[in-house]
Amino acid sequence: MLEVLQYVIDALSLGSLYALAALGIGLLFGILRLINFAHGDFISIGAYVLIVPSANVIATMYVGAMAWPILIAAVVAVVVLIALISEALVFRPLRASSPATLMIGSFALSFVIQYLLLMIYGSRPKAVDIWSGLSAQVDLGGVRVPELQLITLAVTAVLLGALGLFLKRTRFGVQMRAAAENFRMARMLGVRANLVIALAFALSGLLAATVSLLYVTQTGMLSLQMGVPLMLFAFVSTVIGGLGSLLGAVVGGFTVGILSVVLQAVLPPDLRSFRDAFVFTLVVAILLWRPNGLVQVRAIRERV
Repeated sequence: MLEVLQYVIDALSLGSLYALAALGIGLLFGILRLINFAHGDFISIGAYVLIVPSANVIATMYVGAMAWPILIAAVVAVVVLIALISEALVFRPLRASSPATLMIGSFALSFVIQYLLLMIYGSRPKAVDIWSGLSAQVDLGGVRVPELQLITLAVTAVLLGALGLFLKRTRFGVQMRAAAENFRMARMLGVRANLVIALAFALSGLLAATVSLLYVTQTGMLSLQMGVPLMLFAFVSTVIGGLGSLLGAVVGGFTVGILSVVLQAVLPPDLRSFRDAFVFTLVVAILLWRPNGLVQVRAIRERV
């Protein structure tokens, strides 16, 4: 039973990362029908902020309680700013284009960001020692769990709750939901398109920054394409959860996380290196069973 509980916590922790990344993708798809393949590079940018000299000084300071809040705020601010700049310079001019054109634009933006990081930081992976104390084990009724996993679960729960309240209880949140239902009608009723879309990009950047901090703290490594695998799993999560549904993105993220941990536990040692192949095989089976995703949503209408 203790071993099962350990696997449950591992699955929820991994699923939390996928769910947060998938939410960042789902927010934009709901409004723009945009699968932003540069979202993984937003995650990479947030990670590379940690090795900017001034940020590195803050990260290694243990004087006062304000060191880590300043570092977190810096990472979030940079990623949100990059997301807003991308919206203004790349996606706003392409807004009236087809979804395929928007997707190609996101691919191009992804490569631009990767090569900018390459020019600035070089191609070699880099080690980052940030909050290594969070790897300490916590005893929960006989189950020893890394502190970081508990923090990941707590942060995910807080962000999901806050985002849910924002979308349901605030004026801007209601406007975003209206735009996701019928973008053209929402504009006719007075919803300001530029503001709503910029807000969606800002929230997407916030989620990407959060994933950056949690992922780098867990792995301790930076690389130019570190966000690409997360983006891939997040995209798969949104598809099997139900494109256009934020709840589906969360459900899909936790589903993929659970499948990954379960397969890592049950596969023979010789096959564990092929775990992701088995995960995607099960994803295909899920889509054959429910082609529209685990959470059924209304048909996504054409938006201009």
